[in-house]
Amino acid sequence: MIRGQIRTYIHLVGYAGQVRTLSENRHAHRETQGLAGARVTQLENEASSFSSSSLLPRPMEDVSISGTPSSPQGPQNASFSSTVTTGTSLNRSTEGSSSQEEMEKSGGGSNLENLHIDLLDEKVELLISFLLQKYQMREPVTKADMIGNVVKEYKDDFIEILRSASERMELVFGLDVKEVDPISHSYTLANKLGLTYNGMMSDQQGMPKTGLLIIILGVIFMEGNCATEEEVWKVLNMMDIYSGRKHFIFGEPGRLITSDLVKEKYLEYQQVPTSDPPRYEFLWGPRAHAEVNKMKLLEFLAKIHGTNPKSFPSQYEEALRDEEERARARIEATAGTSAMASASSDFSHPY
Repeated sequence: MIRGQIRTYIHLVGYAGQVRTLSENRHAHRETQGLAGARVTQLENEASSFSSSSLLPRPMEDVSISGTPSSPQGPQNASFSSTVTTGTSLNRSTEGSSSQEEMEKSGGGSNLENLHIDLLDEKVELLISFLLQKYQMREPVTKADMIGNVVKEYKDDFIEILRSASERMELVFGLDVKEVDPISHSYTLANKLGLTYNGMMSDQQGMPKTGLLIIILGVIFMEGNCATEEEVWKVLNMMDIYSGRKHFIFGEPGRLITSDLVKEKYLEYQQVPTSDPPRYEFLWGPRAHAEVNKMKLLEFLAKIHGTNPKSFPSQYEEALRDEEERARARIEATAGTSAMASASSDFSHPY
C-alpha cells in the first residue's frame, strides 16, 4: 500500500516538476528524432501549455535552430540534468543483427524494450522503498545490499536504476544518495542542502519531510522572498497536497507548514499588512537563512526544470550576493578565531 502511494506521489511531483520515469524518458527521446522545425514547434507548444502548471516559475529561454534550448543542460522538457541518458544498456536490444532490426520495425523489438524499461521502473520504485527503510533505521547501504535485495537479475542495469531512484529521492524526499566509500561501494542518505531538519519523529518513524520544506522555500525564493498562502497552496495542490487532508508522508499539511515549520524557525507565517479580510504570507525563517545556500537551492530548482541557474536572472544575482556574504562571514569568523587564539597565546606567555 505504501509503495503504491509513493508511486502515485512521485508521478504527481513528476508532473509538477517535469521528472520522468525511465520509460517516459525513452519515449521523449524517440520524439526528438523528428525534423528540427517540428521540434521547435513542439517545444513552443509545451512551454505554452505548461506555464500555468509548472512547479515553479519557468525560466525564459531561446530555442536554437537545432530545436534545442540555448541552455547547456538540454531541452526544457527533459528530466533532471543528470537523468538517465539514452544510449546505455537500455537500448542494447535495438543493436546487433538485422533480424533484431526487423523485429523493431515490426514492433516486436520495441515492445520487448518497453517491457524491459517498465520492469526497470518497478525496480526503481522498490529501491526507493528500500532506501527509505535504511534511512529510517539510520543504516548505511551498500551496492551489494541493493543488488541482493532489490535489483537482483537486473544488476547490469544497476547504475541506471540507482541514478533514477536517487533523482526521485532528491526531489520527493529531499534526500541525497551519496557514495561514502568507493571501495566497498557504501552509500548514505543525507538531507539535501545541508538542512538539519527532516520532520521525522525521534524514534525515526514516518517519512522525511525535507522535500516539502525545500519546495516551499523554493516557491518563496522564486516569488521574491515572500509568497502568499494562495501561491504556496497552488503549488502544493498540484502535488495532491491539501490543507485539512491527511497526507501519507506529511500528515496534516496545513499544520506542518503553518505551525511545525514555523516553530522550527524555517518559515515565518504572517498576515499580509492592511489585508481585509485577513490574508497570509510565507517568508523564510531565521533557520532557513542560516542553513540554506541560495545558489545551491537555485541549482536544485533549475535542475527540476532541466536548465541552469542563469535562466533565472534575478534569482541568480541574489544567489551570487548570498554566496559573497557567506564567504565574508566565514573570513571574518576565521579572523576572529585566529585573533582570539593569538591573544590567548600572548597572555599565557607574556615574556
